[in-house]
Amino acid sequence: MSESDDTTGQMSDGLQVELFHPESDREPGDTNIRRLGFDVHPIVFPISLVIIVAFVAATIALGDQASTVYTDVFNFINGTFGWFYILAVNLFIVTILYFAVSKYGNIRIGGVEAEKEFSDFSWMAMLFSAGMGIGLMFFSVAEPMWHFGSGASEFMVVPPTFGAEGGTAGAASAAMAQTFFHWGFHPWAIYGLVGLGLAFFSFNRGLPLTFRSIFWPLLGERIYGWPGHVIDLVTVFATLFGLSTSLGLGVAQINTGLSYVGGDILGLVSVPTGTVPQVILIAVITGIATASVAAGLEGGVKRLSTFNLYLMFTMLAFLLVVGPTVYIFGTFADGLGAYLGNFLSMSFFTGTIGGSAALGGYTVKSWMGSWTVFYWGWWIAWSPFVGMFIARISKGRTVREFVLGVLFLPAMFSFLWLATFGGSALWVELAGGGGIASAVANQGQTVAMFAMLSKFPLGAVTGLLATLLVVTFFVTSSDSGSLVVDHLTSGGKHDVPKVQRVFWAITEGAVAASLLIGGGLSALQTAAITTGLPFAVILCLMCYTVYLGLDNEYEILESEQFQERIQDMTAEEDVDITKAGGDVVTDVKGGADPEGSD
Repeated sequence: MSESDDTTGQMSDGLQVELFHPESDREPGDTNIRRLGFDVHPIVFPISLVIIVAFVAATIALGDQASTVYTDVFNFINGTFGWFYILAVNLFIVTILYFAVSKYGNIRIGGVEAEKEFSDFSWMAMLFSAGMGIGLMFFSVAEPMWHFGSGASEFMVVPPTFGAEGGTAGAASAAMAQTFFHWGFHPWAIYGLVGLGLAFFSFNRGLPLTFRSIFWPLLGERIYGWPGHVIDLVTVFATLFGLSTSLGLGVAQINTGLSYVGGDILGLVSVPTGTVPQVILIAVITGIATASVAAGLEGGVKRLSTFNLYLMFTMLAFLLVVGPTVYIFGTFADGLGAYLGNFLSMSFFTGTIGGSAALGGYTVKSWMGSWTVFYWGWWIAWSPFVGMFIARISKGRTVREFVLGVLFLPAMFSFLWLATFGGSALWVELAGGGGIASAVANQGQTVAMFAMLSKFPLGAVTGLLATLLVVTFFVTSSDSGSLVVDHLTSGGKHDVPKVQRVFWAITEGAVAASLLIGGGLSALQTAAITTGLPFAVILCLMCYTVYLGLDNEYEILESEQFQERIQDMTAEEDVDITKAGGDVVTDVKGGADPEGSD
């Protein structure tokens, strides 16, 4: 599929349009302003731009005070709304599983005639690269080390839901369970719910690929008015700041990687670390991202996503071979067992009861804010970006196939990755002489991956590969985020000018840089949970609107009018009909399998 004939994201035609699309004369982007090479929504784009510029200017103008403001906001949201984040994310995982196992799981995204546009491997590669690549690189060693509670720092403590003593084998098991929890089924349930809603209302209903479309069952034509504008504006900010959090963490790790490998391991060059070098790195890597995003989904994002996956497999296989192989697989099994065994207690723990109790350098409540509440806010803020990107590439898959693919396969790969890298670090601490926890305590979480790799053969080479992988994840995340924000600010149009995609890639880099200048990690965390809060409310309501949409689709599939149309098709041409339960049609194909079908 070339850039010129890219059909990704186009609406279904034929039968789907006749019976399933709502009666409306509106089209995506039909009121857009087209000037200076831009094609933008007249309300969402300018308001988004004004608020973003004001935010960047205020952050820079506040200087040192910005960090204090971000910390106060973070503490307020954690203390007041942490419980809401916990309950909301559990609602999302129950909802997405219900859609998969119920009769709605047979509904095909794009309609019964829709075909898959990407192979399963390409789909999984793009899905995972967009999902959490930078975060896994940053936290896969840092988080288990932090929860191991070795005593290297008063803030490195065993999670409060476990009673293990820090620095012991029990603490290692608890550390892996808590890390699996933060990177497992819950975040991918959020992504899956958002992606399903966007894909369904765009491909099955022919509505714009924006968040406002998901609320058609409640708002109808009003999605094109101010209620829809507000929904898309909140989505733009959640996307931009969730993405900026990932980019900020990524560039901090790149900076540390270059410094640690070049100075501490090779002794060749002392690369400075800090805000200024990281802002420079953001500028350089954003420049690379703009070139990639201009190449489009097929030319840029797909190729880099596939490269990322191959590079991840290479690093994973290498450490499995040269690292403590048996220990890694044992850690995978032990961590998964501890995760599943404590699933409910971790899922509903808010830290409210006894929240003021001391936990190392934290209180229990503040620990929840720094970890679980931050993660849930980050995933929610990140979900418009990941969800819209997943929706764009998922036409032709059934709801059940979509949910199982999004929810389970990336989570299982994440568990293997975490067990390999985090497990190797725990082995070093327990049986290999240690040194990683102390490096993290003294130099920060960004050094964790490189400190661990230095304990095994070819540490300098793997450290450079890890740095390269974070760079490419930075690029693919920026690429994908630019495409998503473009959809939101262009009225849901699927094809937008290249200059517009470049503009948003640069804007994302500018926001990430301003957050680093304004308060570092604290600012990044605050941006994620602050923008995630109003968006969590939208997602809760979205559970109901997606249900209404799927239920209406199923009613039409069962209707006499639809059955008559299917009978007419089979009488007029050679088609293959697939039914669920012997009654409901789920797939209509020509006599021969479509070219490129999975």
